[in-house]
Amino acid sequence: MKTLSLWICGLLFTSLTGAHGLSHFPENFVVAKKANANPVTLTCGTKTDGAVTWKFEGEVLEDVGFEDKLQQDGQNLTASKLDSPMFGEYSCWRGVEMLSSTHLLLEADGGRESDSLLSCRAKSYDCNFGCKWTISGYTAARLGLGNDCSEGGESCHWVNSSDQLLDGGFQFELSHSLSPYAEESTMLELTAEAINDLSILRTTKRFYLRDIIQPDSPQIVRCQEVDQDLNVTIDPPASWSTPHSFFSLEHEIEYTFIDNGQNGFSSSTLIPKRISKLRVRSRDALVLSTWSQWTPWKNVTYWYYLNSTLSASALSLFLHVYRVLSCPLPSCFSLTVSGCLPLGQTHTDGQEITQHSPEAQ
Repeated sequence: MKTLSLWICGLLFTSLTGAHGLSHFPENFVVAKKANANPVTLTCGTKTDGAVTWKFEGEVLEDVGFEDKLQQDGQNLTASKLDSPMFGEYSCWRGVEMLSSTHLLLEADGGRESDSLLSCRAKSYDCNFGCKWTISGYTAARLGLGNDCSEGGESCHWVNSSDQLLDGGFQFELSHSLSPYAEESTMLELTAEAINDLSILRTTKRFYLRDIIQPDSPQIVRCQEVDQDLNVTIDPPASWSTPHSFFSLEHEIEYTFIDNGQNGFSSSTLIPKRISKLRVRSRDALVLSTWSQWTPWKNVTYWYYLNSTLSASALSLFLHVYRVLSCPLPSCFSLTVSGCLPLGQTHTDGQEITQHSPEAQ
């Protein structure tokens, strides 16, 4: 019977604790630190000529157990020597009518890492950018842009999380009013708040838009043979700012040699001809932004044409040696680049290089 009583008491305590917690941002709240030496004053949100009564979590102050730390002065209520039981919802009443309510929230200590856990990325110089806040243990989060938000102003436009990540973090989509054509001289000031139960975490991050630019992956359009090189045509991603002549990108190409399987890199669109595959990434050429993600690998397909002096049996032997030993092609073959294909795909008119049957010139 004693065990059952303890279980019931524990269940009741858990239920009451959960009922007082928050999973969203209340309309009105005041943030304070535990054991703060400075008293905190709560103000009744509705002015009235008559006397008001304050309650904590729906109970009159005489019954809360810490009424000695609360002092009412007209319509204001002052709390001092804050301790854990004192955080929650305070409401002011006129008779049976509730005039307003204010939550007193505990300021959480996120440490220095709370700022580093907030990262932002802009795909272009257009008006939108996205942010991730990889914190865990919080039920709601929001971001605000500008001084009004960092100073807690009422005119702040808060943006709630558009999606909660699997690891417990939050995803946001925000907009700014900076001109993409003007020289950037003002830093963006981003305020982030996260709430859990009756505690709130707040951090501020400042950065230039150019510091968070990371383009999407570019598009490999085609490969063309130019003497002993390949010329790779690359288009900016569809999400990149226009005109492209003003918002220029620089590209880096990684490729794999056919003969030895080693990789090479080039900042030029002219690359060696004898390669089997390639991929590309881009970044802003002026501010040297973060590189985009690499494109998927693409095969470079070739077509071989038979010199008329070579017999079919000799051709078969040469192809077998090439496939097995990856030997350099003899002079009796002419090489033509067919194009760039996604890795694993073949040309619509034939097979990949190691499977292609050459045709007589």
